[in-house]
Amino acid sequence: MVWFILRHLFSSLLSIFSLSRLSDPEKDLEILVLRHQLAILQRKLKHPIKPTRIEKMTLAVLVVKLKHFSHKSTNHFCDLILIFQPETIFRWHRDLVRRKWTFSIKGIGGRPSLSKDTKDLILRLAQENPRWGYGKIQGELIKLDFSVSLSTIRRILLRNNPLPVPVRSGSIGWKHLMAHYKDQILACDFFTVETIWLKTIYVLFFIELGTRCVHFAGITTNPNQVWVTQQARQLVWKLREQDLSLRFLIHDNDTKFSQSFDVVFQSVGFHVIHTPYSAPNANAFAERWVRSVRDECLDHILILSALHLRRVLLEYIDGYYNIARPHQGIGQQTPIPQARPASGTIQCRNVLGGIIHDYYRAPTPLALSTT
Repeated sequence: MVWFILRHLFSSLLSIFSLSRLSDPEKDLEILVLRHQLAILQRKLKHPIKPTRIEKMTLAVLVVKLKHFSHKSTNHFCDLILIFQPETIFRWHRDLVRRKWTFSIKGIGGRPSLSKDTKDLILRLAQENPRWGYGKIQGELIKLDFSVSLSTIRRILLRNNPLPVPVRSGSIGWKHLMAHYKDQILACDFFTVETIWLKTIYVLFFIELGTRCVHFAGITTNPNQVWVTQQARQLVWKLREQDLSLRFLIHDNDTKFSQSFDVVFQSVGFHVIHTPYSAPNANAFAERWVRSVRDECLDHILILSALHLRRVLLEYIDGYYNIARPHQGIGQQTPIPQARPASGTIQCRNVLGGIIHDYYRAPTPLALSTT
C-alpha cells in the first residue's frame, strides 16, 4: 500500500512538471480534446449510438492541430486519445475524403455503349467465320452501316470467347508494344491527395517504364498549363545530365498537358504519344505506381499541408522506392541498382517513421577491414 501511494505521488509530480512546461494555447487544445472525448463518452453511456460525423471531424482536426502546434512525440498524443484507436482516426479522415468526392459527373462518359443487337451480330460473324480477324469483321460491319472500332470488337470477342483464333490473337497489343520499347518510354500523370483539412493537392510525376524509376515533378493546388510546362523543363534538364536513352513520352489528353508541354520534350527528340480517351490501361505503369504510393504510404499518413506532402513523397520516392523497393516486373531488382553485400547481419531501416521497413545486410567488421 505504501509503495502504491509513493508511486502515485511520483507520477502526479511528473504530470505537474510536464504541464508546467506547456504554453497556454497547448493546454487549451489538450483540454478541448479531452472535453470532446468526455462528451462523446457521456452521450454513449446514456444512448449507445455511434459518434456523429461532426464529432469525428472535430476530434481528428483537434488532434492534428495539437500535434502540429506543439511538435511533441507521437506517444504524447496517443495518451490523449483515450476512447478511440489511432486507426479509427485515419478511417474517419478517409470517410470524409470519400464524402467530399461523392458527386456525379455528367457529360463525361467516353464512347456510347453498343446495343445488344450489334454485339450479337459481332458474335455471329465470328462464330460463322472462324478464320476472320478483327479487321475483317470490322470491314463487314462497315458494309452493314455499323461503326465499331477494332479494340471494341476484340474486347467483345474476348469476353465471350476465351479461345480466340490465332489470326485474331496476332494483333499487337499494349503489352507487346511496351515489352519492346519500354526502355525508351517515359510516362507521366497526375493524382490527387486530400489533406486533413480536405484541401486537394495535385501531384505530377514521371516514371521510366524500363527501370520503373520515378521522377517526382512537383505538387500544387492549381495545376495550370504554365506550371506543368515549367516542371517539364526542369525534368528535361535533369534527363540531359543523366544521358538516358528515353525517346517517347506517354500522357493522357488532360488539358493541363498543353501544346507547350509537348514542345518541351519534342525539342530534345522525344515523340509524344497521347493515350486514347477513357483508356487508363494505355498508361498502366503510371496507374500502377499511383496504387503503390497510396497502399504503401499515403493511406497511412494524415497529410497536413503541401509542404508535409512534399517531404513525405520525397522520402518515399528517393529514400525507398527508387533504391530499396524490389519490383516483380524487373526481376525483383530496384529501379536504381545498388551494391549490396552478400553476407552480413540483417538490419531494418525505418522509412517515414516506421510505416515502411527496409531490410538490408550490414557488412561485417571483417569484410570492412578487407575492402
